[in-house]
This record gives sequence, C-alpha cells and structure tokens, in this order.
Amino acid sequence: MKHWMLMAGLLLPLLARADALDDLLNDVRKSQQQSAQINAEREDRFLRERNRQDELLREAQRELAAVKRRVDAQKADFEKTAKEIAGLKAEIKEQTGELEQLFGTIRTAAGDTRAIVRDALTSAQFPDRVDELNALADGDRRITLSQLEQFWFILQQEMVEASRVSTFPADIVDSDGQAAAAAVSRVGIFTAVTGDTYLDYLPEAQRLQALPRQPGGSAQSDAERFTSADAGPVTMLVDPTRGNLLALLTDKPSVAERIQQGSVVGYIIIALGIIGLLLALGQSIYLLRVGRRMRAQLRSLNQPRDDNPLGRLLGLLDESFSAGESDLESLELKLDEGVIRETPKLERGQSVVKLLAGVAPLLGLLGTVTGMIATFQAITLFGTGDPKLMADGISQALVTTVLGLVVAIPLLFLHSLLSARSRSLVRILDEQAAGLIARRMESGKRD
Repeated sequence: MKHWMLMAGLLLPLLARADALDDLLNDVRKSQQQSAQINAEREDRFLRERNRQDELLREAQRELAAVKRRVDAQKADFEKTAKEIAGLKAEIKEQTGELEQLFGTIRTAAGDTRAIVRDALTSAQFPDRVDELNALADGDRRITLSQLEQFWFILQQEMVEASRVSTFPADIVDSDGQAAAAAVSRVGIFTAVTGDTYLDYLPEAQRLQALPRQPGGSAQSDAERFTSADAGPVTMLVDPTRGNLLALLTDKPSVAERIQQGSVVGYIIIALGIIGLLLALGQSIYLLRVGRRMRAQLRSLNQPRDDNPLGRLLGLLDESFSAGESDLESLELKLDEGVIRETPKLERGQSVVKLLAGVAPLLGLLGTVTGMIATFQAITLFGTGDPKLMADGISQALVTTVLGLVVAIPLLFLHSLLSARSRSLVRILDEQAAGLIARRMESGKRD
C-alpha cells in the first residue's frame, strides 16, 4: 500500500509536467504557423513591389528615351538655326561692306566726344547728353539715323554753347554739402557764377559746387555786376583753363594772410610803420598850417601875430625896440635865439621817422634770419621731400623782408619831405631876421 502511494506521488508531478510540455509544443507550433503566414505575406508584398518598380523603371526608361529624342531634335534645330544666323551675319557683313568700319569710327568719335562733354561746364545745363553718348559709344547694335542726327546735334550744341552767355536754373552744392536751387549764369565753357559766388562743375556728380574759397579783389563784385546786368559790355573773370587758373587764384593768400605769415616780427614792423606814418602825417599837417600862417604874416609884417614863428620873431623885435635896445649886436643875438627857439618845433618828429625808416629793414632782416632758421629746422626733422613743411619758414623770411622795405621806403620819403619843408620855413625865419637887422642898420645910419 505504501509502495502504491509512493508511486502515485511520483507519477502525479510527471503527469502534470507532461501536460505542460504539450502546451508548450502547441504554442511553438502555433508560433511557427504565424511566422510562416507573416513570411508568406512579406514575400507576396515584396513580389508586388518588385513588379511595380520594374514597371516604373520601364516607364522612366521610356520617358528618358522620349526626352533624348526631343533633345536631339532641339539640338538639330539649334545647330540649324546657328548655321542660319552665321549665314545671315555673313550675308549682312557682305552686304554692309565698309558700313561696319564707319559704325566703329562713329562709336570712337562718340567716345571721344563723351569724354569732352562729361567734363564740360555746359553739361550742368544739359545733363542728359552723357547718357545719349553712352548709348551710342557702348552699343553693339547698328547705328540708326536718329542716333546719328542726335550725335550731330550734340556736337553742334557744344560749339554754339561754347560761345554763348546764358542763365539757367540748377542745384548748387554749398561748402557745407547742402544743395539749393539757384539761377546760374554761364560764360561759355569757362566760368559759372550765381550772384557773387563762383562755381565749379563736378563731372562725377554732374552738379555745380560753390568754390570753398572765393577769389579776392574785384572778382566777386564783377560777378555780381555780371549776373545783374541786362545788356551792355560787363567786365567778367574768364578762366580759359576750365577752372585751373581760378583754383590758383583762390589759393592766392590775401593781404591779411600774407601779414600773418610774417609772424611776430611782421606785426612789429607794421606797428612801427603805423607809428612813423602817424608822426609824419601829424608833423606834415603842422608844417602846412605853420607855413600858411607865415605866408600870411609876410604880407603884413607891421602887424605881428603869435600864431606863427615869424610873427613871434617880429614881436620879439618890437619888444626890444620898445625897451630902448638899439645895439645891433644884441638885436642880432636875440633874433638868432628866437630862430633857434622855433627850430625844434619845426623839426619835431623827424629824427623818430628817420630812426623807424632805418630800423624797419633791420627788423625785416631779423625776420628773414628767423624764417630761414625755421626752414632749416624743418629740413632737419622731415627732410626735403615735402616742400609744404618748409613753406612757413620761407614765407616768414620773405614777408618780413617785404614788410621792412614797404615800411622803410615811404618813411624815407616822408622824412625827406618833412626835412625839406622844415628847412624852408627855418630859411624864411633866417632871411627875415637878416632883413630886419639890415633894415635896422639902414634906419640907424639915417638917424
């Protein structure tokens, strides 16, 4: 009984394990069936796709063949057209003959004219001409009759406008870069002004620009009279070099700038010149007034006045007579003393004017030396490559020399004039004093 129970206990797990293995076997069989079904579906789908791709490939090959046929046809048409064009060109060239050479000559002439017109002052009034010449000079097509007529018109217009004075509206660029409309008066192809302002033509911008610095002297007043004149001959500055001479004229320093180049020595020379001129003018006016009064006194010697040296000399003689002095020698000494007393007033300022006339050239020489020292210092520091670095010293040397001579020469003439004038007045006093003494001696002899 126990054996059976033991065997039953052993068989029960074995029976249970056998059922599990059957189930596992069934599961594996089902999995295999499912995998086979899936693989079959995949194979079927692959076959369908392969067949479709083969069809697409055949269709693409058919389209490629069609495209190649069209390309070959178009290439054949292109080659045929190119041959026809080459034939037509050859035919045109054969038919035109020397006409192409003529067109080349016209284009060359248009290019040369374009360079002249582009820089011409008249282009400020007629700016569209440059575009027309560009189309004619740079074009590659046949030149038409209208283009030839327009080219002829531009040439004729340039010749006529070169000899014409005209006024036209234009935009003017000032020194600050601002553009403003104004009436421009043009003298041929040489000069353009608006009011009293001279203008320069900018070919790149095709605009007129006011010169940053206007010419000095009467040039601006001439320009203003020219722009406001209605008729008649008018004086006007004309630059035949189309701006070069006008630029040089504007670069010319003014008188104030020249004086400024003389530096401190130049100002000292000018100050001394002004002082000498004022002294000379003051003394000259004094001598003229004294001379006029002395000539009036000569006409009335019996009525001495105190407003002139001769009158005071006559008054001194009358006082001596009134005091009872009759000694000839004492009268002569008193008259000489009176003449000597009046002489310094007549010669006043002459020594200072003479001194200034001598000092001015010496100061000019001093300015020359200091200017040359500055020039040599610039050469030592920067070399001689740039003349502008030496210009300040050379300008100072030359300007101070000129200022010294300009001051000295007039002062020498003024000193000579004052000296001659004072000597003539002193001579009148001496002559009258001698005449008074002679008359006194005659009256003494009669007594």
